[in-house]
Amino acid sequence: MNVLRVDPTRPDPKAVTAAVEVLRGGGLVAFPTETVYGLGAHALDADAVARIYQAKGRPAYNPLIVHLASTRDARRLASAWPAAADRLAERFWPGPLTLVVPRLRVVPDLVSAGLPTVALRVPAHPVARALLEAAGFPIAAPSANRSTQVSPTTAEHVRRSLGDRIDLILDGGHCPVGIESTVLSLAGDVPTLLRPGTISLEEIREVIGDVALPADEPSGTASRPSPGMMDRHYAPRAELRLFAPEERNNWFARAREENEGWPVGVIAFEPVPAGLVSVVGMPDDAREYAARLYAALHELDGRGCRVIYAEAVPKGVEWAGVRDRLRRAATAFD
Repeated sequence: MNVLRVDPTRPDPKAVTAAVEVLRGGGLVAFPTETVYGLGAHALDADAVARIYQAKGRPAYNPLIVHLASTRDARRLASAWPAAADRLAERFWPGPLTLVVPRLRVVPDLVSAGLPTVALRVPAHPVARALLEAAGFPIAAPSANRSTQVSPTTAEHVRRSLGDRIDLILDGGHCPVGIESTVLSLAGDVPTLLRPGTISLEEIREVIGDVALPADEPSGTASRPSPGMMDRHYAPRAELRLFAPEERNNWFARAREENEGWPVGVIAFEPVPAGLVSVVGMPDDAREYAARLYAALHELDGRGCRVIYAEAVPKGVEWAGVRDRLRRAATAFD
């Protein structure tokens, strides 16, 4: 595996060209987006896409997001392009919003988990944009980590998770948004929010009006209409337990009793008592918290914590994406 460090705002064209050549040859390239690092392959090359699933250990019923350089390029993969898609693209692209639309047959079945739709995004990160523009072809890219584990927000996170399973990493530093994109389906009669992110439901409704929430989520081996709909996802190696703020004192006592002699991790808004040795303080702003969350989980895993206790976040709409990630990663709520 080769790692090329690039300026996150003005990536070296030679490094970008090297990455494009790897992709054109059917290889895998990890690269930064504004959300998390993506594990990229040529989206129209079915064999290359299969390598993504193999490298991640990802089930075939979990689809991929296809990244593109522009809205015009996105439309070329859609068999139908609703007017709402243009309004959303004008408002939020480039950026952390993914649109699910009916697909053309040129998109391999494996990209879309066999469904008649495809998830499309135009990223904002300068490295991702330089790569897409130089490639001239769409790049399928889920998060660059083993399936169900914590998504990477640095190149080092990618290296630790995937190692020699991939061919090249473009190291563009830390991903500023920190959690995956909001995913919205436009394939049905009513737009439906499939995965919350830092672009909120209310922001989307301001642009297109009514937006529904899924009545239920697929389970078992049923194909998911969007990434991020697995029951278990975004999880650290440690057991992650959520606790309610009003239960802080009771929880601190239990943590000391139950985990004596083992490293214990804590993610909390306020200072915690001494004796809980691995503590990561978190900001009370939802976007800043999102930018820090995965780095905090990676940090506590790196310290060898057997259990991580995370304080539940507020119920406001701006926290929906963070709540979703914590809920899917957690094994228990005290």
